[in-house]
Amino acid sequence: MEYGLIGEKLGHSYSKEIHEQLADYEYELCPLTREEFPEFMKKREFKAINVTIPYKQDVIPYLEDMDDGARSIGAVNTIVNREGKLYGYNTDMPGFIYMMRANNICPAGKKAVVLGNGGASQAIKAALLQEGVSELVIVGHRVMKEGVITYEECFEKHADARIIVNTSPVGMYPDVDSSPVDLTRFPEAEAVLDIIYNPITTRLTAQARSLGMTGVTGLEMLIAQAKYAVEIFLNTKIPESEIDRIYRQMID
Repeated sequence: MEYGLIGEKLGHSYSKEIHEQLADYEYELCPLTREEFPEFMKKREFKAINVTIPYKQDVIPYLEDMDDGARSIGAVNTIVNREGKLYGYNTDMPGFIYMMRANNICPAGKKAVVLGNGGASQAIKAALLQEGVSELVIVGHRVMKEGVITYEECFEKHADARIIVNTSPVGMYPDVDSSPVDLTRFPEAEAVLDIIYNPITTRLTAQARSLGMTGVTGLEMLIAQAKYAVEIFLNTKIPESEIDRIYRQMID
């Protein structure tokens, strides 16, 4: 494999279709079990890869270095092999910022709640802080990290949140009938972003729209982060307009 995606379960992925529209290479999906993952990383038999759940933090010990963004976030979704040494980047953060701006969502000065505290949440937290949220609340089922609260505590103390972001896999294909929260718990929310992109409309974002909130799923973020990853892979520049072109084509 020269270019591709690694993760545990990739049956839901659109990355091959997106990358092969952005660049002239074959992009392979490479599902890896926990047992297969270390051997794959040690062999380094690729030019460049993307990384998804659950390996965005697990890849870090195999890297020669990371850029400042990936280092501050503590998660990597893009790796380039340069003469046998691996270098890590994070394009999720600019991808998420693109999605917010494309949908006229401005988190500055507002309280935001992030659902999920795994590797996928790290870039989202960094993006929201960069965009100037007044308060950032992180919610997790397995509360073992400092600064993470339970869902019960969130409902009790942070029902006034105006921005809700789901970074958990709850509601992702094939579990499409699930939702991480009931949005009636957040009566002041104005925008709900779900980084899940399959299905195109999750149960969470459908409820958001039914309640008069902006509801956005993660396809634009996926395409944007892929565009930024290709630029790193090939040391090139791609017009920003390509993100919207591919997005419109995929939702038609």
